[in-house]
Amino acid sequence: MKVLVTGGAGFLGAWVIDRFQKSGAEVRVLDMKDDRTVARKIMGTEAEDLDWRVADIRDGDAVKAAAEGCDSIAHLAALLTPDCAANPVLGAQVLLIGTLNVFQAAKAHGMKSVAYASSGAVFGGDDGVHPYPVTHYAAFKLACEGAARAYWQEAGIASVGFRPAVIYGPFRETGMTAGPSLACRAAASGDSYHLGYSGAADMIFVDDVAAAFHAAATHSFEGAHALNLKGEVADVADIAAAINALAPATTVTWKGDPIPMHPELADSPLETLLGALPRTSLRDGLAKTIEYYRQHSG
Repeated sequence: MKVLVTGGAGFLGAWVIDRFQKSGAEVRVLDMKDDRTVARKIMGTEAEDLDWRVADIRDGDAVKAAAEGCDSIAHLAALLTPDCAANPVLGAQVLLIGTLNVFQAAKAHGMKSVAYASSGAVFGGDDGVHPYPVTHYAAFKLACEGAARAYWQEAGIASVGFRPAVIYGPFRETGMTAGPSLACRAAASGDSYHLGYSGAADMIFVDDVAAAFHAAATHSFEGAHALNLKGEVADVADIAAAINALAPATTVTWKGDPIPMHPELADSPLETLLGALPRTSLRDGLAKTIEYYRQHSG
């Protein structure tokens, strides 16, 4: 099996690449830059041998060319919430037009399915059942889900869009919700850290998300699905306490507005569609993140 991973230079992209590589799959990467920094930290020298294509996800012809010879696509290329807020038009071009380009490439090459990153942010803060985006980023993600349904109806391309809330783990170092991962990095060095938000959120370990993308590429299914990818709900106070307990030399504090998404996401039929998936507890995930940073310091 050969899979195209878009956005492979990013945090989640690198972990998804690693998951596929370890399974024996061939991986091709599409990103705007040939930056293997995160992949190198996770995969070591194997990152140098990746088939890496440099192109803009907004360029439909380039996406089609990159997808040639691949059996499936794991679509992760995106702009994060702050970038979409700063430039909504660019955000729409990257998130929505980029996703359309991915589905067009899948259609051109006769692929049966696509897996893509949606977000728990589509729910806003009212509940975790009825989508109600309150940011440009979330609005574009919800639009991508609608486009995926249209491709199933019109072209028979099955899809699954995963809706994680806060993804954390080693090398999550950008974005509005990177704080818990950055706190683990600080804890690994015995430094203190201040989390800039409050309240509860669903926290999911990055390798669990990567495992879901791998399962989507290796299972046959029909339909267009948008599935909540749940981890463990935790208040920022509990996250800080857990990190402080795991690394007593550090002190994690917090203050700020809550994240604009509901912490309790509705259950989705993940295992019915994709089989059993790993689910790392928050404490184990934080411990793994701290230990990973300790081993890769410098």
